[in-house]
Order: sequence, then C-alpha cells, then structure tokens
Amino acid sequence: MLRPALILPLALAACSAAPGVDFPNLVPAETLLVEEPLSPSPAPGLEARAEALRARAEALRAETP
Repeated sequence: MLRPALILPLALAACSAAPGVDFPNLVPAETLLVEEPLSPSPAPGLEARAEALRARAEALRAETP
C-alpha cells in the first residue's frame, strides 16, 4: 500500500505536462463573451441556400397527397 506521504507527489507528477508542451494563452472571459460579427459574413450565402431549401420543401409538400 502506498504511504500517504507519497500520494501527493505522485498525484502532482501525474498532472504535470510533458516538457515542451505549450499551453493555450489565457484571455479574460469578457473578451470571449463579446459577440462580434464574423468577417466576411457567411449570412448572404446561407440565407440564399435556406430559401432554396424552403422552396424545395414546399414543392415536395405540394406533390404529396
């Protein structure tokens, strides 16, 4: 059985990163929660595609008795 004095060092060693591993940069949560528009905006292409899918769905519903 492991002695209680060895448990903490072993747990800390298991949680440590390998040498040379880069961690992501930490940023404030306020900057992550800001909703900025995407550039370029994908909305025009997506709206046209959605409208075409709606028209196709409507045509299929009209054919179904």
